[in-house]
Amino acid sequence: MTRIRKDGAEYVGYEYKEKSVPALYASLYLDSYPCFGWEEDPNGMSRKANTETASRAVLRFRRDRKLCNRAELTRLQRNFDSCVAEIDALEQSKRSSAVIGALVTGIMGTAFMAGSVFAVTAEPPMVVLCILLAVPGFTGWIVPYFLYRALLRKKSAKVSPLIEDKYEEIYEICEKGSDLLI
Repeated sequence: MTRIRKDGAEYVGYEYKEKSVPALYASLYLDSYPCFGWEEDPNGMSRKANTETASRAVLRFRRDRKLCNRAELTRLQRNFDSCVAEIDALEQSKRSSAVIGALVTGIMGTAFMAGSVFAVTAEPPMVVLCILLAVPGFTGWIVPYFLYRALLRKKSAKVSPLIEDKYEEIYEICEKGSDLLI
């Protein structure tokens, strides 16, 4: 059986890449990987989502094997991947310090409340000590919410410029990669 080909049609060999990324950054990867010669694989089959992979997206890409400047594009791609990882770490650092501060305050409030309970259940009951320990106990249960918000706001103010700088670095990397493809 003979196959009829159009004039100028040649076989194009592709290399394939499957990348598991945080779902939050899937759009960034889909927009940026074409700057490194990758295109979304139209034949990529998706896996069923489960609870372990719900926060991650599996992206499938392909690119021409005969691509010029492949080594430089791969270096830029690795640089891009590390920048996204740094952005993710900075985003998580905002929340982690606020959570730690709120948890420590809440645990201290619980310790005061436990002391208050032990004071009232002692023989004879020490009501004055119970009240003295209950006040910081309740305060330790109420303050963590406001403390979390204040620490998050403070850390966000420090980290946001760093995140913006990383995004600028990503845009420069993508521009360099795009220039290499032309």
